[in-house]
Formats: sequence, structure tokens, C-alpha cells
Amino acid sequence: MRASLRLSRLSHLRHLSTTTSSPSNPISRATTKLRTEYDPDKALEIYSSASKHDSSPSSSRYAQELTVRRLAQSRRFSDIESLIESHKNDPRITQEPFLSNLIRSYGLSGMLDHAIKTFHQMDELGTPRSAISFNSLLTACNDSRQFDKVPQLFDEIPKKYPVSPDGVSYGILVKSYCEAGLAEQAIDSLLEMQEKGIEVNTVMFTTILNALYKKGKSEEANKLWNQMLKNGCELDVAVYNVRLMNMQAGKPEGVKELINEMRNVGLKPDIISYNYLMTCYFKNYMIEEAKKVYEDLKGNGCNPNAATFRTLIFYLCGNEEYGKAYKVFKKSVRRRKIPDFNTLKHLVEGLAKKNKMEEAKEVIRTVKNKFPTNFLNAWKKVEEKLGLVSTDATNAVAEEGTG
Repeated sequence: MRASLRLSRLSHLRHLSTTTSSPSNPISRATTKLRTEYDPDKALEIYSSASKHDSSPSSSRYAQELTVRRLAQSRRFSDIESLIESHKNDPRITQEPFLSNLIRSYGLSGMLDHAIKTFHQMDELGTPRSAISFNSLLTACNDSRQFDKVPQLFDEIPKKYPVSPDGVSYGILVKSYCEAGLAEQAIDSLLEMQEKGIEVNTVMFTTILNALYKKGKSEEANKLWNQMLKNGCELDVAVYNVRLMNMQAGKPEGVKELINEMRNVGLKPDIISYNYLMTCYFKNYMIEEAKKVYEDLKGNGCNPNAATFRTLIFYLCGNEEYGKAYKVFKKSVRRRKIPDFNTLKHLVEGLAKKNKMEEAKEVIRTVKNKFPTNFLNAWKKVEEKLGLVSTDATNAVAEEGTG
């Protein structure tokens, strides 16, 4: 019964998408709403009502992907299929970028078989096939976390269709190897690119460098860094941040030295750079120095992000400075950069431990309004464990989460 109601709603929304109206930037406004809308039905309604005004595949891509993500988080895969398949009746299906959006959306949903099927349907749908759709298919594999499919399709598709991999294709291939823990194969791909005269860019080197560091292969990573310098790669903040990530477990002097090196080569350290410096100080029990990094962010032209607040709260709680951690949390709320559930759970438990029950309840009240409804049960368990909610209130929250 519920499934039929969903499909009825979907059919109604498709009907709405055939009407016309002309609000300013409807897709842009819809995308903004979708970033903070976790209810899948509301997300679907926002997207469907806005997409009827859209004529550009590029402008609707992010709104479509956000909607599909919301549906996937609720495991509404049949609704995802109905939504995406309905787009194949759109006259724009003959535009390759439009169809490529559908392939990517299936990938984000973990429905890779549907993405592959859609790619093979392109001749039937009258859609030209090029590296654009090919790259969307490879991206769908990575988004589905089926990394082994990328090299397989990379080899198979060009043999079956007149499609040739380009630099973007190789970038996706490199990422798949690195995600699968196969950095050596990724390096082989770079050599293949050089043989074919395809430019190897800094992003590819950075991806491999990151993978090597994460596997603890610092020596190989440093060799790759030296190779980048030898090849005259244009260094950017992202590649330096990968090195900083590796150094944050060491002494702060090394991190500070690398940040100064960034400035000397004309690069401006960003919030990620300073987050690594702050973390390094915390790991070395230099609490005041870590706090000063945070206090100096504005002067360094940076705004704190969710990772900044997460790091501060985590280590302040570890130092049992729960009152200060609570103040940091309040700042994160004002900036709309609230940390993750586990960090805030640590904070709530600490506040309760120090008998700061009102502050603990305030954290829970705030995050319930900010986080998806599927987090309600997790917070309910925290409340019950710490005795922060009455039985009646607990039942009300449970009913709200299932209503």
C-alpha cells in the first residue's frame, strides 16, 4: 500500500513537471533547499517542482543527485528507478549530458547495474556516445564503491563502442586503483598516459600520493613527490595538504615548516592546512598552541569548517574541558558547521558526567533539528542511557521518527 502511494505521488509530481512557471533561478533555489532537506518525500517534491523549469542538464545535475541521495539513504530504490527511468521519456534524452546525469545518479544510489544498462541503451535512445558518458559510467563505478569495475569497463567499452579514454577517464581510473589500495597500478596508468601523449596533471599525482601515505608507504610517496618536482608539476594547496596530513602525527615543527614552504612558493594555506597544524598540536598535548591556531584563523584569512569544530570538541573533551567544548559547539551551530554524531555524543556524555544536564539536553535538541531523522533513534539511546529524557518524551520522539 505504501509503495503504491509513493508511486502515485511520483506520478503526480511528474504531471506537475509538465506545467510552466517562471520563478527566478528555481533549480538553484531547489538545490539550496535540498542540501538541508533530509525527508525523501519533501526532497522529491522540491526537485520535481523545480525541474519543470529547467532546460540545462548541467544546472539540474546537483539537484537531481541530492534528491537521489535522500531516496537512497531511505533505501527507496524502486522510487529512484521510477524517477530516473521517467527521465528517459524526456525529449532531452538525446542530449548526452542529460543522459550522463542519469548514469551518475544511478551510481550515487549504488545501482551500478542500472547505470551500465543505461549506457548500453544509448543507441536505442538516440543519444550520441563519447568520453562524456563513458566518464560518467566510470564515475558511477567509483560512487558505487565497485572500484574493480573501473579497469574492467575501461578495457571493455572502447572495444565495443567508438569511445576513447581521455585525461578525465584516466583520472577516474587512477582514483579507482587508489581507492582499492592499488597505488602501484595507478602509477602504471600514469606511465601509460605519458606513452599516449595524454597530460598527467597534479590532481592525479595528489591522489596517488594520498593513497601511498595512507598505506604507510612514506618512502614511495616521497619518491613520487620528487618525481613531481622533476616533472615540473604545478604544485597547489591540495597536494601540500596531503603531505601535511601525513606529517600531523609527528612534531609541530615539521608541519609549521611545510606551511611556511607553501607561503614561500606563493601558496596560501587554507583551513585544511591549519586544521592539520591544530591537530598536530593537540596530538602533542600542546593544548594552548592548538587553541591559538583556531583563534588566529580569521587573521590568516580562513573560516572554520565542520572538521575544525570536530577537532576542537574532540580534544577539548579528551582534556575534560567540556564547558569550553560546549561553547565551541554553539559557535559551530551559528556557523552551520555542526560536527558528526560521534563527536557530539562524546560531548553530551561529558556534559552529563559533569552534571551539566541542561547543556547536554540543549546539544541533543539542536542536533535533532539539524540531523536526518534516521539519527533520532541513535540520540534516543544516548538520552535514555544518560537519563536526559522522560519516558513520555522518549515515546514522543519515537513516534515522530516513525510518523
